[in-house]
Amino acid sequence: MLVALVAIVGTIGFASEAHADLPLTVQTDSATYGHDDTITVTGQVANVIPGNVPITVTVVSPMTSLVTIDQINVANDGSFETTMSTAGNLWKYDGTYTIKVNYGSLDNNVTVELSGGVEVVEKKHMDHGDDMHHDDVECGSGEVSIGGNCTSYDISGGQVTSATVNTDDNSVIININAMDDGVLTISPSESTQKGIFMVLVDGEESDDAEINGNTVIVPFGAETEQIEIIGTFVIPEFGTIAAMILAVAIISIVAISAKSRLSIVPRY
Repeated sequence: MLVALVAIVGTIGFASEAHADLPLTVQTDSATYGHDDTITVTGQVANVIPGNVPITVTVVSPMTSLVTIDQINVANDGSFETTMSTAGNLWKYDGTYTIKVNYGSLDNNVTVELSGGVEVVEKKHMDHGDDMHHDDVECGSGEVSIGGNCTSYDISGGQVTSATVNTDDNSVIININAMDDGVLTISPSESTQKGIFMVLVDGEESDDAEINGNTVIVPFGAETEQIEIIGTFVIPEFGTIAAMILAVAIISIVAISAKSRLSIVPRY
């Protein structure tokens, strides 16, 4: 049974309706899968764009990390089809995966549920020296936490050791241990960073870096220590937000206290 999500401006339809009347449809051959299954994605476009324009298919994990991105051809009758395997490290987490399709100015998506793998576990911990609690996601192999989101990456020639969000420069800083020349491929979540336009490698702008939306491919040399991805916007980590709120609260308390002291000064 095909499971579909079909969207039109002002109208919600079903996959069983006449595809020719819909701008873009997408469906999968099931609503649920295991972690060693094959997902078959099919769909239809109402109007084929001249020039062999492909469909772009993107899959996003339950932690909003990029799982895979691919382009497939559209047949003359407007139909398209592709398959994807749920085996592998990027598909290991249980939960809802979103399959997005883009064709020209059109876009649509369908969601599927994966089960029988690694459960996403949240943990709470307390910072030393304060009483603020932070929610963190326990990230697995091949992932790094960026702004609280487990972000998948692929690296050769080194290891990713950590990542931080720099709100002053709207950037994500990725610390690596590069034993040899290599390449880092990573896609910060759009809920963390948007508008990526520049990459620095150890403080120097990289001319070799490739930027495709929020996916960044960065070549680096041996002994490289830091890769900084700069965008137009980043969301502060919880600790930064909490510190700002605390600072505002302290200032407010001081101001109120000062006003209270003035109000009880005797008047002659």
